[in-house]
Amino acid sequence: MIDVQEAVRTASKYLSRLYPSAQLQDMQLEEVELTDDEFWLVTLSFSFVEPDLPRFTFSRQYKIFKIRGENGEVVSMKIRELGQAALSCSDG
Repeated sequence: MIDVQEAVRTASKYLSRLYPSAQLQDMQLEEVELTDDEFWLVTLSFSFVEPDLPRFTFSRQYKIFKIRGENGEVVSMKIRELGQAALSCSDG
């Protein structure tokens, strides 16, 4: 069984291979969970430089990686959608 640090390293390496380093910036660990069926769910966020938009245009993206606990294999990666409450702020 891989530990949490190895699961996070695996997700980070996988994400880094998918995106050119010039576009992938400010990667952060958001969440880690070990499921009952021994999969690690690792959520990473990053700023993505949009190549076709004006310079310094960023969008924050979130990806969830499902990693098999027994051998560290990345089984899936999906986009984490933020709920509307997380995207808007309250006037008070």
